[in-house]
Amino acid sequence: MLDGSRSRPEAVLDWDGPVSPPRRNGEIVFAELWESRVFGMTMTLFEAGAFRWEEFRDRLIEEIAAWERAHHPHAGQYRYWDCWLAAFERLVAEKGLCSPGQLEERVAAFAARPAGHDHDHHDHHDHDHPRAR
Repeated sequence: MLDGSRSRPEAVLDWDGPVSPPRRNGEIVFAELWESRVFGMTMTLFEAGAFRWEEFRDRLIEEIAAWERAHHPHAGQYRYWDCWLAAFERLVAEKGLCSPGQLEERVAAFAARPAGHDHDHHDHHDHDHPRAR
């Protein structure tokens, strides 16, 4: 349940600072599906009170700084959502919400699914899957 004292996601995001998400025409930009999903998971856990926004933001800043230290200044821009994912994974592990081993298992399970199959086949859904021949 959302704690009424919490801010809306739009209010907590750093829109103009060094950790602002990539945007186009004022909208957050996701190049791949996993990016929007990790964003959604982060915001859902934040809204549920699993962590304070500052805890996540601090880890995101640390991940971006670590990338910058590890790469040549001319290596180009860091991949924002890769840093976001690393910060999210660290925070859920530190908070005991998911162990690193469990997280690796879930990532591997999702990665093994065929493209377009982001749910279990026994789930009830409104589209057909090609039948094996």
